[in-house]
Amino acid sequence: MSDLLNIIDFLNPVNRFLLSHDESYRQGQIGREISVYEEDLPDIDAADIVLVGCGEQRGEGSPGYSAGPDVIRSRFYDLYYWHKEIHIADIGNIRHGATITDTYAALRTVVSELLHVGKTVVILGGSHDLTLAQYNAYKVLNRIIEVAVIDGLIDLDTDSSLKSSHFLMEMLTGEPNFVRHYNHIAFQSYYTDPRMLEILDKLRFDCYRLGVVKEHLDEMEPVIRNSNMLSFDITALQHAVAPSNYLSPNGLDGEQACTLTRFAGMSPELSSIGFYGYTVENDIQQLAAKQIAQMIWYFVDGKWQGRQEALLAERDNFFEFNTAFAEIDTVFLQSKKTGRWWMQLPDKSYIACSYQDYVQASSNEIPERWLRAQERS
Repeated sequence: MSDLLNIIDFLNPVNRFLLSHDESYRQGQIGREISVYEEDLPDIDAADIVLVGCGEQRGEGSPGYSAGPDVIRSRFYDLYYWHKEIHIADIGNIRHGATITDTYAALRTVVSELLHVGKTVVILGGSHDLTLAQYNAYKVLNRIIEVAVIDGLIDLDTDSSLKSSHFLMEMLTGEPNFVRHYNHIAFQSYYTDPRMLEILDKLRFDCYRLGVVKEHLDEMEPVIRNSNMLSFDITALQHAVAPSNYLSPNGLDGEQACTLTRFAGMSPELSSIGFYGYTVENDIQQLAAKQIAQMIWYFVDGKWQGRQEALLAERDNFFEFNTAFAEIDTVFLQSKKTGRWWMQLPDKSYIACSYQDYVQASSNEIPERWLRAQERS
């Protein structure tokens, strides 16, 4: 852990006195079992998942530093620890920088150091523009990545002065660029300028409107499985399950959101997930905080489930289907352990796919996922 000791300069420890159930956690609850930075940094070497809070919200026009990360972690600590073989450490909160750029730099440094030593990072935000720091952590490591964002809005509003409303422009067009592919999940059409979708489509990026996501939730699993980082904005949730979300009464329900984060945990490629846009104000009975806490719980559950998966090279653990479409021979693999699917590309590599892709190919139709992957190659 000596290589990680420098990150302590950017962190404030967890103050359990600020949490709602200090020292009253029962045996088996996460709050009693988790390794927490209170006086000394926990043994990060032993951790699989590392939590870090960042209450920076100047990017959405608020001058203060949000207490949201502490409220979320308090509710997460309340939950029961089902998979103790998945070790979790909480290293506290990023210190509030003198400027928003300072906070970005601190979060980027901490996340990049954790990624460098192979940890999966869970970020508790903070406004959604902190996604930039999450992305820049990969940029520091020169990693070309696939990004997924779950958000009711597409934050490309260059007419807005708020960083949280247009940060995607910098992430997707900045040079040098390390975004191999971008997926936007659960945007709400009535809040989205069609021209934004045209721009993203020309860049060969994929966008999935809320209605499609809700109707075909399982189709999002391969989208997320192929991703290296995921950013989740609270505006993607229904107001009923996240009262602090004032954007819209519509959105993902609680179970759908938990399913998506479970997909993220199962992904062998995904190494960071951030939860953004949560504000303590107007969060009736802390329902949104409880929702996010349960989403993190399902992320851990997915992490455990993903460990049960076999490697693609272990072909005895897969059903193999040879098929052809449009005079192209290809192979589909289905895991005997999890039921998930993979599809072979012409270069013999495999990408995550769904059963519906196999059905299309078997009907001599080119699967959209295959076609889009080829366009980007």
